[in-house]
Amino acid sequence: MNEKLKKSQLARLGRIEGQVRGIARMIEEERYCIDVLTQIRAVRAALNKVEQETLGDHLEHCVARAFHAGSEKDRKAKIEEILDVLDSRRS
Repeated sequence: MNEKLKKSQLARLGRIEGQVRGIARMIEEERYCIDVLTQIRAVRAALNKVEQETLGDHLEHCVARAFHAGSEKDRKAKIEEILDVLDSRRS
């Protein structure tokens, strides 16, 4: 992972961590359910962004490397890894 993306991801994950702690406080304080649900959706959206960027980086570097310099076995392994991550039913 390149350094710029790594810093961005770590900053985003730090904000997500704070959001999750905020949700816990909201639940402890028995805040309005819709407000809690709204915050949960925001955390999911932020995690989805981290996932998309990480997947993109993986495809651009690890998978591309396997397809350009790796063997047929390496290419198949990278495809299987991605399919397993994207489809939990395969596990």
